[in-house]
Amino acid sequence: MAQAHDRLSDAVSMEALVRHQLILLGEDPAREGLRDTPERVKESLEFLTRGYRMTVDDVFGDATFAEAYKDMVVVKDIEMYSLCEHHLLPFFGRVHIGYIPKGRLVGLSKLPRLVELYSRRLQVQERMTRQIAECLQKYLEPVGVGVVIEADHLCMKMRGVEKQNSRVFTSCVLGIFQTDPKTRAEFMGLIKGVPTS
Repeated sequence: MAQAHDRLSDAVSMEALVRHQLILLGEDPAREGLRDTPERVKESLEFLTRGYRMTVDDVFGDATFAEAYKDMVVVKDIEMYSLCEHHLLPFFGRVHIGYIPKGRLVGLSKLPRLVELYSRRLQVQERMTRQIAECLQKYLEPVGVGVVIEADHLCMKMRGVEKQNSRVFTSCVLGIFQTDPKTRAEFMGLIKGVPTS
């Protein structure tokens, strides 16, 4: 019960904070168009940061299973939306994940859920790339893992340098993806749609 009370208090204070921010921006939070904005912002932020309330067990559950398959598994173009922790502005793009199993597979729908776990937080793209790769490596113990993220950052497009055509690419490769150039090249070719043989 105390936890629910704390959460309610936090929600109330978040709405009060948004009202105060509107005043600091020179707005009137009582005017018709802004009257419900503090509540909407609270609900929006709770949705956009729901990764804090998820766990790896929530993501994978009992969806791993023994399988003799030993070739590369790749899921590409997983949509990703996150908030930059420096300016609380969105960055969004696509995540590509590959792994080579060592006796265990994970349900394919769990990989997008893993992306949600880490992207729905205040983030930097570089850290998120590594978190996804390391989590999959730890949980499945595969031969290797590769993760590539390509994203547009509104903190670069809307403010600061205002470079509209910039995209950020990050990668993390573990296990055989790191030690074997052919495996890494196969992964990169698959996510680019380029035949590797």
